[in-house]
Amino acid sequence: MDIRPSTTKPQSMKPLVLTLALAAACSFAAPPEPKFQAQEIAKITLGYGLAIADVDGDGRLDILLADKTTIQWYQNPTWQKHVIAEHLTPEDNVCLAARDIDGDGKCELAVGAGWNPSDTKNSGAVFYMQAPPDRTQRWEAIRLSHEPTVHRMQWVQINRTRWDLLVQPLHGRGNQAGAGRGAKLLAYQKPPNPRDPWPTAVVNDTGHFTHNFDSVRWGNTAGPQIISGAQEGIWLNEYQDDSWRSTQITQYATGELRAGRLAHGDFIATVEPFHGSMAAVYTRDERGAWQRKLVLSGCKEGHALATADFLGVGSDQFVVGWRTTDPGIRLLTPLDEAGENWRVSIVATKEIAVEDLKVADLNADGRPDLIVAGRQTKNLMIFWNTLGGP
Repeated sequence: MDIRPSTTKPQSMKPLVLTLALAAACSFAAPPEPKFQAQEIAKITLGYGLAIADVDGDGRLDILLADKTTIQWYQNPTWQKHVIAEHLTPEDNVCLAARDIDGDGKCELAVGAGWNPSDTKNSGAVFYMQAPPDRTQRWEAIRLSHEPTVHRMQWVQINRTRWDLLVQPLHGRGNQAGAGRGAKLLAYQKPPNPRDPWPTAVVNDTGHFTHNFDSVRWGNTAGPQIISGAQEGIWLNEYQDDSWRSTQITQYATGELRAGRLAHGDFIATVEPFHGSMAAVYTRDERGAWQRKLVLSGCKEGHALATADFLGVGSDQFVVGWRTTDPGIRLLTPLDEAGENWRVSIVATKEIAVEDLKVADLNADGRPDLIVAGRQTKNLMIFWNTLGGP
């Protein structure tokens, strides 16, 4: 398998330009190589979706998993498994979203299920999970309205006191082979009584094969901003004046996407196309337009991304994971402040076939760790970030 960063050869330069370029390169210290220690904490069935949150209010971040027929959480630090629900629908579970949205120190939880991407009319399900006093016991599933082919979800902060549940289907209603209506990304507003109807608003209904989205904070915009990926490219969705507005910012087919921060600007990391074989980075040019750079090729079914400062250098790197044909995880590190050149480092190989991954500091040592669910390998792993540690 060919896993390599893209490279570009410079054309002729004037001596002064070359001198300045060399000086800039010398001023950017070479970042260290990553150092992770792998720990398998559980065997699983499929591991469709992960979330990281404090479930029981003990101040530690726990791991939540949407597995094939069960929703479960693993209690930090022993990683004891607690089943939240099982067999919510005849079809598989597919995603979940966990976050403390009311400030009580314990997360709220939503789940996506009814997974059948070939049924664009009747599939899908969305549940709000009502926690019992003892959160190690089974939770009550409250069914909400939904679009077919529910695929990804996140809690997104709308204002100081309000968090909406954003839910992205893979296909538009009634689609055939990705053709037809756009997939409807919806924002659900949680009512005081979660058993009451949840008002919804359309965030974006333009794209096809809409695999994922991410929350960003760019510029001085007061409201939330969401980037969403699709067959047609990436959209920036902004909440302004009590409604959502969408602007297309790229035109390359995008599966996974996550936003990160360079030394002097933002970047977007992507897997391209849907379940694709490439990873790319987008940075803004002097006009503010997003420019693409291919940084990795040759992977098979790229399925998850995350950005964080794993190396402690003051700007972000990103990890990409894929699940078939020599599966693995790679960490990509910018080698200059502008994100023109990237280094590829191996984090994992065949020990895990990545279905989903998240980043969190699980042991509160100030270093982001990597939590990964493996599909074909049927395992749940933590890659402890030990860079600079004992």
